[in-house]
Amino acid sequence: MTKSPSILSSWRADLPASIVVSLVALPLCLGVALASGAPLFSGLIAGIVGGIVVGVLSRSPLSVSGPAAGLTVIVFDAIQSLPSYQVFLAAVVLAGILQIAFSVSRAGVLSEFVPSSVITGMLAAIGLILILKQVPFAFGYEKEFEGSEKFIEADGGNTLSSLWFGLLERVTPGAAIIGVACIVFLFAWDKMKPKQGPLKLLPGPLVVVLLGVVANTLFAVVSPDLALGAKHLVQVPIAKGFDGFVGLFTLPDFSQIGTAALWTTAITLAIVASLESLLSVKAVDEIDPRRRSTDKNWELLAQGSGNIVSGMIGGLPVTSVIVRSSANVMSGAETKASTIMHGLWLLLSVALIPAVLNLIPLSALAAVLIHTGYKLANPALFIERFRQGFTQFIPFVVTVVAILFTDLLIGIVIGLAVGFVFVVARNFRPAITFAVDGEDCLLRARRNLYFIHKYELQQALNKVPDGAVLVIDLSSTNYVDLDNVDIINAFIKGAAFRNIDVHVRGDVAERTAPMINAPSYGVRFA
Repeated sequence: MTKSPSILSSWRADLPASIVVSLVALPLCLGVALASGAPLFSGLIAGIVGGIVVGVLSRSPLSVSGPAAGLTVIVFDAIQSLPSYQVFLAAVVLAGILQIAFSVSRAGVLSEFVPSSVITGMLAAIGLILILKQVPFAFGYEKEFEGSEKFIEADGGNTLSSLWFGLLERVTPGAAIIGVACIVFLFAWDKMKPKQGPLKLLPGPLVVVLLGVVANTLFAVVSPDLALGAKHLVQVPIAKGFDGFVGLFTLPDFSQIGTAALWTTAITLAIVASLESLLSVKAVDEIDPRRRSTDKNWELLAQGSGNIVSGMIGGLPVTSVIVRSSANVMSGAETKASTIMHGLWLLLSVALIPAVLNLIPLSALAAVLIHTGYKLANPALFIERFRQGFTQFIPFVVTVVAILFTDLLIGIVIGLAVGFVFVVARNFRPAITFAVDGEDCLLRARRNLYFIHKYELQQALNKVPDGAVLVIDLSSTNYVDLDNVDIINAFIKGAAFRNIDVHVRGDVAERTAPMINAPSYGVRFA
């Protein structure tokens, strides 16, 4: 495992990355809050807590947490069904406590069983979703909320129909000019960015956001018809003074703590948020240039703590979010200082300059997300998986397609199911080799033996003739389950009556000697 650089030594990489992530996070926080039926500021609270609180506690160097689009349906239904938003906040706090309990029970290990083909499929699917969902924003057609991952939209349309209308029928000229210019600049900046000097630290997304603000200001002066109205711009709630800002925070109401509805919401949030966080962190580890591995159980502790804090001050539930995390990785972040600073930038900007943030065109931010999406869904990734064979390519493609045409969590479940089928299929390939030369027989296990290999093992043992010398070679295994041990024991027990001399070879045989090498069976280790 590669050692992480120190926070002090990596600030030149982390500082510009944190600015990019905060720009990406800003509209996503607002969009998720809007789709959840919650106060807009609750999304910003979750983004700030995800950056600062989870960022400080997490051991993931690159993961970024905040409100997640995958929870919008659950949150919306809960807010509508519970007596008040304050009661919902109590459910968020309880969900955080449950996540800490998951951490103590070491539930984070479950993420290690997700195949890499499914993880890379999730990343590629998120990249394609970013492109498909953000193109309409880039052209001024803001029908869906920022950060939506669902194929079927609220009005009965879908991702592809919105793309069609956004490109051909609902274009806003000013937004399209800004969006296209920003996209071209970002891809050009990848090739032209200086390798030395102060401009090396200048993040391209910050440049395009500034260009978008300047361009819209010029439109208002030179060509008012091209100037963008409020619905095409970021819309951060603006408080009147310090008291007004403090008033945007909300305390939870625990008066319903004895009701089933509150606990049902809390348990649902805890399970889904934990699953999404574990998958996101696992995916970030996959694309980390240093290939560092995150302690998943500790991550559940960090996420749970973040949800407790977020719920206590009026925020939405937080999870590790792959879009923000990917933007962090693609921007060159090296340590979690980037995550923490992004939370600080969100806090300072919404507290001190909300009016300035409301000048940013959504089309400029869409360009940033499209650029990030292309990096995640790079065609080279599809080619690489294809070259690895169908056992990797098919689960990868199925995961991509399933996520595109459903949503993130459902798509991952489908991808896992297909991946599991291939795992089982691989294990059904012959695991045992049997050879006979006169009275000498060799039965060799090519790999670990599980219950699905019982029939194959029994068929091989049935071929051993009376009076033979049989070597059972388990040297290529490090595990033989009890079902197969019982079959071997049963054969050895009957071998004495058939004048068969049995030898068991391999380290696993020695480790399981009390089970296999029973004295009455007369087995000798070769």
